[in-house]
Amino acid sequence: RDGSPSNVSLAGVPESESLEYKAVSVLLVLLVCGLGIVGNAMVVLVVLTSRHMRTPTNCYLVSLAAADLTVLVAAGLPNVSRSLSGTWVFGQAGCRAITYLQYLGINASSCSISAFTLERYMAICHPMRAQAVCTVARAKRILAGLWSGTCLYCTLWLFLVDIQVSRGGYVQCGYRVKRELYLPIYLFDFTVFYVLPLLLAIVLYALIARVLYLSPLPGHPDASTAGPERSCPQDGRTARRTGLSSRKQVTKMLAVVVVLFGLLWMPYRTLVLINSFVATPYLNAWFLLFCRTCIYANSAINPVIYHLMSQKFRSAFRQLRRCGRADGVLAGRSAEREAPPQQKRSGSSRKL
Repeated sequence: RDGSPSNVSLAGVPESESLEYKAVSVLLVLLVCGLGIVGNAMVVLVVLTSRHMRTPTNCYLVSLAAADLTVLVAAGLPNVSRSLSGTWVFGQAGCRAITYLQYLGINASSCSISAFTLERYMAICHPMRAQAVCTVARAKRILAGLWSGTCLYCTLWLFLVDIQVSRGGYVQCGYRVKRELYLPIYLFDFTVFYVLPLLLAIVLYALIARVLYLSPLPGHPDASTAGPERSCPQDGRTARRTGLSSRKQVTKMLAVVVVLFGLLWMPYRTLVLINSFVATPYLNAWFLLFCRTCIYANSAINPVIYHLMSQKFRSAFRQLRRCGRADGVLAGRSAEREAPPQQKRSGSSRKL
């Protein structure tokens, strides 16, 4: 062994030269990344443009969508060009910048998941305190701190990758340091941005489930002790059931996001961990494609979950589509009104 790094990264992976592999890789990545980019962009738009969607939880979901967009653009699209060209085409600066953005998106998405998990725990288990703590302004400050810290931490990757040329002339973006140097970084990333968020989610969602399903919500006494509800018990019970149902639905949706994060990242995280210790790394092209596709799917699937499990997001998505169609119709009518009279009479037969 020459001591050079031999692991798998999102930045550069030796790939199969077969036409079949290239076709499957390009089509699969384009499909998943295309849907993910459109879906996450819609999440950002509906929250930023709809006043009723600006809640603390949705602020964290916007952060998650922005992180997923970064992963899809910085990790997915460069892989398409590499599959088509058979080599790395973005140069040394592109190698460092793209790797930086990849890990920035990955780590920011993990931090965003931990943030909305804590927010849900406060909102469900400590609702009285959450009224002062869980606010949109505070969520923005928390996210600003998370993104600033993640941006600073990920600058480390600017010094760990560089262009490498193999004996056969294959150019790739890979690691420039020995395994002994980048192994602690991998283990730190694996622990802080994967294991700890999952452990935190397991503990907090267990506490949330106990409150939602096994006991009355704190700060929401039952009908036998609620003063205002004695005069109108039916309305009070109905309102409380509606609020509880809404809280359960939001919590279920976010729990699904966390579960899919754990499952879809598991193949890649496990492969990196194993390759960090074995003498001969496992670099099968098809399995690497599977691992990368799982990562892209994790970044692309969250808007689908919101659409399926949240009535508010479904309505906001429909409204956004209607606004887009209405803008197109208005633009067409405006162009028709502004057209010269002779052009309107001649119609499409007139040649310009």
